[in-house]
This record gives sequence, C-alpha cells and structure tokens, in this order.
Amino acid sequence: MNMKKIVIFGGGSGLSQLLKGLKLFPIEITAVVTVADNGASTGRLRKELNIPAVGDVSKVMLSMANIDQDVMDLMNYRFTKSKTLGNHSVKNLLLTALLDLKGSFDSAIPILADLLDIKGTVLPLTEDSINLVGITEDGKKIYGEEQITKCAKKIDYVMYDKDFTVNPKVYDALKSADLIIFSSGSLLTSIVPHLIDKTLVKAINDVKAPKMYVCNLFTQPGETDDFTVYDHIKYLEKYLGENKVNVVIANNTIMSSKLATKYASEELKDPVIFDLKEFNNSDIQIIADKLFTVEDGYYRHDSLKTAYLIFSYIMDGLKK
Repeated sequence: MNMKKIVIFGGGSGLSQLLKGLKLFPIEITAVVTVADNGASTGRLRKELNIPAVGDVSKVMLSMANIDQDVMDLMNYRFTKSKTLGNHSVKNLLLTALLDLKGSFDSAIPILADLLDIKGTVLPLTEDSINLVGITEDGKKIYGEEQITKCAKKIDYVMYDKDFTVNPKVYDALKSADLIIFSSGSLLTSIVPHLIDKTLVKAINDVKAPKMYVCNLFTQPGETDDFTVYDHIKYLEKYLGENKVNVVIANNTIMSSKLATKYASEELKDPVIFDLKEFNNSDIQIIADKLFTVEDGYYRHDSLKTAYLIFSYIMDGLKK
C-alpha cells in the first residue's frame, strides 16, 4: 500500500509539536516552514550573515528527528555563558554553517536531515531573506516578525517587505498531496506568511486534496483576541479564499487550571472557544476532542492524540 502524502504549512513551535506525533504514523510528510523570523538567535544570525531565518527550520527538523536524547540535548544546547557565541543553539549554528558551505537550504537541509535521521521532507518557504510587515488598523507599518508579535496595536493584515520566489519544491509536493494541513501556531506569523503569495495560494486551491486546519488552543494578544475556532477559520480564509477549509481539528474541553488563569493574567491569552452553533450553516467537517496537555509548564497540543486524529481522518475520511 502506498503511504498517503501530507503537506503541512507552519512555523516553529506549533508545527514542531504536531510533527512529533505525526512522524510516528505511516504517512509521507512534507513540512513547509516560514523563514521570516527576526528574533533572538535567528535574528542575530540573519543580521550578521544576511541569510533567511534558520531557527524555525532547525526546530522543525529536530521535531522530525530519530535520535537519542543525548544528541537531542546537544542540538538544543545554547551557549548561554559565552558572549562570543551569543546564546546561539547548536542546531542553528549547524544549519548556518551548512548554508555557508553549500550556499542554499536546498543543498544544506538534506545533510542535516541525514545527521538527524529524518523520515520526511522539510522545505523552507523560500531561499530569499525576507521580512514580515504588519499593518495595524490605523495604517501603521510594523517591520519584523518579532515586532509584530510584540506590537500592542491590533494588526489588520501582514505582507512581506519585498517580492520573493517560492521554493519550487513546495509546488511539486502539492501536486501529489492527499491532504494539506495548516498547522497550529500564530496565524499572523506562522500560517498566513505562507498565504501572501497569490501564486502559491492558487496552487494550494487547485489541488483537489482536502484542506485541514488544526486550530490553536489559545488566542494571541493583538492578533486573535476573543477569536473562536470559527473566527480562526474565517481569518485564514481572508488569505486562502472563502469556503476553502474543509476540515478543522479543535479542542472542545474547558481548561480551568491555575496555568490557564496565569495565561490570562500574565500573557493576556485566553482558551479558544469552540462554539458548535457557529458551524450550523457550514460544510466544514469538525473533529473535536480534548487536545491539550501540559509540557514543561506550558499548554501544548497533545502531539500523539492530535496526530492520531489526523491519521484517522486520512484513513477514513479520504475514502468518502
């Protein structure tokens, strides 16, 4: 039996969490990753070397890796005591070195993939060094992904600071996809950045494969305040086009812990409400369940359970 092929679009943490579960199932994964991050270690490397962002790509690659814990710890190690090495992680430095040696992600990523024993494919959205620009509701431009995330004003929409070329391998992967997934993660800085290029959006919509959205657990301040699950989909469709999302996976279980209260009071993040009535006139297939777990003091998607729901849909839903 030929394995089903999925193409999943996302950024760093949200996409990585899903892939930790998905890699355990017999499916062929192509993960498409944004490269516009300009914060922390990645931002400094970009500024010094004029390269696309390596942080999200290296994080996603590590989530798909089949390595023991010691090697995982090595890859995640940061040089916190060194001013010269500037708190960079080993995985970021390795990918940056390979970019310098090979000249492109296309040549560098396969080498790191072999080192990490990755089953699947990781594709950067582009080889170009580009930056996100957020436009606030009053028309002010906010330059940079980090600045958009920290912006106190409501961001109306995002764009890039210049034209860029979409990685041609993304188009190739779409042509044979059985399912297209938009990962959990920041809508404005992890998901929508894939949907700014109109040619890529057309290619996504031209594919007959269903389009699935894995909804976030929490709202993002200044981005998705008070958004329900349905609001997330409608925002995504502002870029993708109306009625393009076919399936949504969402959490339907209340989070009422001290941690949830802390999220609300300190980070201004609230659980995303799932209101079934909002879908009364919709053809969107809903897969709702308890999706959250707590890891290292943070709410995360339960990677194994979410991946199981996705795999179950692939095996059952695609036959209908």
